[in-house]
Amino acid sequence: MTQQLPYIDQQLFEILEKVSDPEIPVLSIMEMGVVRSAEIRNGIVEIEITPTYSGCPAMDVIEDDIKLAFKKEGYEAKVELILAPAWTTDWITPKGRLALEKYGIASPLSAEADKEALLGNKKLVKCPQCGSLNTKLISQFGSTACKAFFQCEECLEPFDYFKCLK
Repeated sequence: MTQQLPYIDQQLFEILEKVSDPEIPVLSIMEMGVVRSAEIRNGIVEIEITPTYSGCPAMDVIEDDIKLAFKKEGYEAKVELILAPAWTTDWITPKGRLALEKYGIASPLSAEADKEALLGNKKLVKCPQCGSLNTKLISQFGSTACKAFFQCEECLEPFDYFKCLK
């Protein structure tokens, strides 16, 4: 299931597509699915964003980057943080999932599969380097709280796995 966004004007969409997630710079905030809406009201671009998880330290940077991106295009922007509905990994676009894997981060699984993988019950997390499912959990926490740390038992490479959040 992917997020259903309200209509966003193509020009605003293109500007937002240029704003990278500061923790995963190969993904735009549109690919991460954090943008809830964007529209021009009374000459000001108003953007609503949802954090990937409560207390995400990247949100202040994302807000500043959005304002800067629109300023460069001649717009004033106002950014509002929206907490409901809560962000889910289902909102990462297919393009975003592919970019994660090319960057070396395993894409999130379904909630049920995620639980099995993080409890060590099943080998379901695919190595983004070689594609093997012969991987093992090293730590529940990876480079950020929203990721777990795995290692491939085939190519021996360590990698982050983006945890499923529902």
